[in-house]
Order: sequence, then C-alpha cells, then structure tokens
Amino acid sequence: MSDLMLPINLIREQDIAPLINTRPGESKIGEVIGLASQFGDTFPFATALDADNINTRFQFALIGVPEDIGPRGNHGQPGARGAWKAFLSYFLNLQANEYLPGNNILLLGNVECDDLHELVQSQDNTIEALRHACAELDKRVVSVLQEVFQAGLIPIVIGGGHNNAFPIIQACSITRGMPLAVSNLDPHSDFRAEEGRHSGNPFRYAQSSGYLERYAVLGLHEQKNNQASLDALSALKFPWFSIQQTHWSNSHNFDQCLEQIAKYMLESGLPVGVELDLDAISNMPSSAITAAGISLQDALYYVSQMAALPSVQYLHLAEGAPEKHTNGIAEGNRIVGQSICELVSIFIKSVTQQA
Repeated sequence: MSDLMLPINLIREQDIAPLINTRPGESKIGEVIGLASQFGDTFPFATALDADNINTRFQFALIGVPEDIGPRGNHGQPGARGAWKAFLSYFLNLQANEYLPGNNILLLGNVECDDLHELVQSQDNTIEALRHACAELDKRVVSVLQEVFQAGLIPIVIGGGHNNAFPIIQACSITRGMPLAVSNLDPHSDFRAEEGRHSGNPFRYAQSSGYLERYAVLGLHEQKNNQASLDALSALKFPWFSIQQTHWSNSHNFDQCLEQIAKYMLESGLPVGVELDLDAISNMPSSAITAAGISLQDALYYVSQMAALPSVQYLHLAEGAPEKHTNGIAEGNRIVGQSICELVSIFIKSVTQQA
C-alpha cells in the first residue's frame, strides 16, 4: 500500500518530472522542492530526522488526501479527490524566485485512499459504508500527520473533504500536548451531530474529543447551517460571522471580523490551525458549489492574515472538486489548481515573513 507501513504514497522524482515544464534560464518550484523519497524508501521522519536535519532544511510539508468519502458520507457530491493532482500540476510549475524560493518545502505525497474508495464501492456506497471508511481514513491521516508535526514541519494539507480537519487537529493536539484554536473560512460550520464521521462534523468531533478548545467561523451562510449546529456553537461561545453580515448587508466589516478572529486565536495562547473550505469561494468547482460566496481575493487575504499569527501550525484546504466545473474537467483542473496554488503560496510567504 505505502511506505514504512504508514498509509502514504511518497512522491518520487520520476513522478513529478513529466509534470514540470522546464525552460533554460529559469527555475521552477518542481526543480528545487525537496522530496521525502530522496531520503530513502522509508518515511523519513521517524528514522532519519536527526541524521538528515529535515527540520532545519525544510519548513513546510505538502500532503494530499485525495478522497471524496467524507463529503459523500455527508450526503454530498463526489469530486474532491481530484484537487491534489490539479494542485501539483500547477504548483510545480511556479517560478522559484526571491518571493517563493521553494527550497524550504518538502513534498511528501498522498495519504492512501484508493482502497477505501474500492471498499465503499463494493458495499454499494451506502452511507454506513462511507462513514465507516471515513473513520478509517481518520486513523491514516493521524498517523501521517503526527510524523510531520513531530518533525517540526508545518503541514499544508490539500483535500479531499473537510472531514480531514478532525484527524489533522487530533494529530497536532497530541503532538503539542494541548488543544488547538482553529479558524475556518467556510459557509458551513461543519459542526453537525456526532452521527458517524463525515465532512459535516469534523470540528464537533474535535471539540468533544478534547482536541479543539477555540473555534471561529468566517463566511458562514445563515441558511446552510442547521439550528442544532448554531446552538452548539453558541453554547460553547464559539464566534462566527456570516457572509450575510460581512458581504451582503455590510452590517459587519470583513476586515474587522477577521481582526477579531485573529485576536481570539492569539489570546488563547494555543497552537493555531487554519482551515479553508473552497466552497466559500464564488463559483469555485467544489463539493458544494456556491454562486454567492466570497472572492478568491478575500480568501487569500484571510489566509495571509491567519498565517501571520506566530503560533500557526498548519493550513488545510478542503473540498476542491475539479470535475464539478460546468465546462469540464480540464477547466476545473485549471481553476482549482491555480486557486489552491495562490492560497498555498500566500500562506508560505506570510509564515516565512514572520520568522
């Protein structure tokens, strides 16, 4: 299945070489990025951290979770498994220059998901099978992300569904020995009942398990969240600001709401996680496309501001689904791939500038 008995498929040089459009006199990210597979055929962090000085050579780790089990387990649409591949084809061809050198990034690979898709298909894709597979996926993501956090790297996780927020938060919390404060730009709070694991309840599971102490949502859509979720957020005093408030009625200033969330995160003294559901962006090919969301520019601004917090631990970009583009998969790959590239790039730049 994978390397070092961990459920990850390490990317090797021969995997990315066909994706890189080289040009004389230029340097692409794909030509300078580090590959975990270069350290051998074993997942390097558990066995070779001291010898290879991975945490001094690299600051960020790129990991994909190509699955749509979680969204479908939430009665949603397929397609989120394609975002990782779309991202790589564009990110590896960005210019490596003074603004984004790329040599502090380690490209790992993707969490193994294919067998889980095959399993749920063999069980007729029932909700029960999907949710059982999602719980199994949680274990895989935790096992991989714990290695990354223990190595002192900042993971950038490309989904996949938003269900993966739970195991990312769990892995970080266990490694750091404390709960997290997490911000989320998302029309959905993903705080549904604990009815079995899926993309609609990762933060509810994280909170009830003791891994999440502070949680804030920006861009929440007032009609896309059930009353039980809103009541649960209120009972826990988890703040949220709706898109109706910040963009439609303008009763709340978007910048000021973002500042309040940043303050809420910072004052906690806890490790900070940054979450973004691509569903939040208008007409973005995603698991739940919205015609009335925020702009990509606002999403980039959100990521840059959250990444500037000194205790930021990770970035998670979820739900991109290239196949959902109305003009076909090629256009979906272009839009999703380029958009995730910009979000990842601004995150890396913002974190690096704070160092």
